[in-house]
Amino acid sequence: MVLCNDPLANALNTIRTHERAGKRECDIVPVSNFVKEVLLLFQKHNYIGEFEFVDEGKDGHFKVKLLGNINDTNIVKPRFSVKKADWNKWEQRFIPSKDFGMLIVSTPYGLMTNADAKKKGTGGKLVAYVY
Repeated sequence: MVLCNDPLANALNTIRTHERAGKRECDIVPVSNFVKEVLLLFQKHNYIGEFEFVDEGKDGHFKVKLLGNINDTNIVKPRFSVKKADWNKWEQRFIPSKDFGMLIVSTPYGLMTNADAKKKGTGGKLVAYVY
């Protein structure tokens, strides 16, 4: 397995390739709290099933159950800053249609979806998208 410098990019690539291959689960390495928070958002919105941390002493990995609900997912680089008034522009750029998919954004209130950020009336930095 080839690891890149961005653990989130590696995790989303693993999920995307396993989904396209019709697999029912995948292992994500390396492990980080940031990746865990993104996985929790995916789980909350029914893109993935249960996931667990498998401790292997010094290292470990997440074992993720796939539901077949992901058409595409990827990181957003560079991490564009979004003002609270500009959500529609960024949604049109990264997700295919209204209410289909979500952007994950890092805000002063933590990681959340674009819909939650709009409700809170905040902006942030784009992290990833999924649909």
